[in-house]
Amino acid sequence: MKYLTEFRNGEIARAMAREIHQATTRPWKIMEVCGGQTHSIIKNGIDQMLPAGIEMIHGPGCPVCVTPLELIDKALAIAAQPGVIFCSFGDMLRVPGTEGDLFQVKGRGGDVRIVYSPLDAVEIAQKNPRHEVVFFGVGFETTAPANAMSVHLARRRGIRNFSLLVSHVLVPPAIEAILSAPGNQVQAFLAAGHVCSVMGYWQYPPLAEKFHVPIVVTGFEPLDLLDGIRRAVLQLESGLHQVENAYERIVTFEGNRAAQQLISQVFEVADRAWRGIGVIPRSGWRLNAAYRDFDAEHRFHISGIRTQESPLCRSGDVLRGVLKPAQCPAFGKQCTPRHPLGATMVSSEGACAAYYNYGRFLGAEDLKTAPSR
Repeated sequence: MKYLTEFRNGEIARAMAREIHQATTRPWKIMEVCGGQTHSIIKNGIDQMLPAGIEMIHGPGCPVCVTPLELIDKALAIAAQPGVIFCSFGDMLRVPGTEGDLFQVKGRGGDVRIVYSPLDAVEIAQKNPRHEVVFFGVGFETTAPANAMSVHLARRRGIRNFSLLVSHVLVPPAIEAILSAPGNQVQAFLAAGHVCSVMGYWQYPPLAEKFHVPIVVTGFEPLDLLDGIRRAVLQLESGLHQVENAYERIVTFEGNRAAQQLISQVFEVADRAWRGIGVIPRSGWRLNAAYRDFDAEHRFHISGIRTQESPLCRSGDVLRGVLKPAQCPAFGKQCTPRHPLGATMVSSEGACAAYYNYGRFLGAEDLKTAPSR
């Protein structure tokens, strides 16, 4: 736990919470964008340390959760084809499509493999030249450099049987879409520190200025999050709308320029559909023309996909921040981690999984607002 215990000090946490209580004079709604931050907030009870008027809204910051159902169904169709080795991180294997998931494709004989890096999939392709190897490239800006490197390396090595099924989404356009939505109630944001470690935070000041909202770049440990909330509350109470970096040990204003250069070499900005939200203009990346031959959607030409969400699942409302997981009538009943209806109950960063895993079935806040059963 070296270098971590100092960010989990209970005495300091209580002092920060007291400062937040003392500073708060009215209700505020703050959104944490990242699903990893959501899990840390719920696991550590950070939201329960805050004044009653401070509401943490869980944003669409889980890349697995916002991957559109159509793309999940395309993944299932590609993985089921003979001669295909389909590679993915483990959290995608149980995300339900319209009919089944990748584990079920594997159970029916499909060659579906869990890998720990897209570069592992490149190695698999090099060792299996008679198979088409596909990596499911899902993520925010954080995972983009490794995915970009995989196709860059495959082309450099002349590996033609490797391709990416790309579902990359970008945080700043999502923040703008949330703030532009009718009835938006979010008044401040905690920006995801790992995303900003790659991209920096130079894209955020125009958003803060345009919408008059504070944005605080924040880490994932309890003290990181409390400090981010504290800074956001102090700005809100003072009528300020600035971008602050509360994660200076990791994040710089410019970000990782080498990683950004690699991303721009391989990807181009595109409109992207977000599950539960819809299409957000220029909110994602796709492989550019120079690397289009490595695009699995182009290589396999999957068509005729007809998607159907579970009528019981309210994950779209959870992703938009208009519903807490425990307010969904199916939560903990028809929908559990063993039998999930939606990605938010599957992913290690999903808000529904956080509420289920950390026992938020009978929280006082949820009891007040939960629909009658």
